[in-house]
Amino acid sequence: MIIEIDFNSDEAIYIQLRNQIVMGIATEGLQSGESLPSVRQLANHLGVNMHTVNKAYGILRQEGYLTLDRRKGAVICVQTQEKNKEMEAVYMKLRMTIAQAICKGISKNEMHNLIDQLYDEIINNQEE
Repeated sequence: MIIEIDFNSDEAIYIQLRNQIVMGIATEGLQSGESLPSVRQLANHLGVNMHTVNKAYGILRQEGYLTLDRRKGAVICVQTQEKNKEMEAVYMKLRMTIAQAICKGISKNEMHNLIDQLYDEIINNQEE
């Protein structure tokens, strides 16, 4: 998986890194049990501060996408809580996204189509 950072983006670098790793897991570009580069290696490769990578890894660990092991480093290990808690977390994120869409005049039907399209894109990327 190739990680690309947009240094001109308004989105924080650690968030970009976190999001790309989550997308890599969703599209199966990153597999369970796979080790990520060390904080130092990834920071050097991307040209960012080690604390930035460390923060992204810390968030991913808190969210249950990876574990940190002294010997193996950061390892992909998606841990799911009970489904109700996962659904609640997704609900809260989608709630704000839908509120923003309503404010911008995006219809319910357009949102449904967009979600279907995105879901299909991610699933189809698993097969490539």
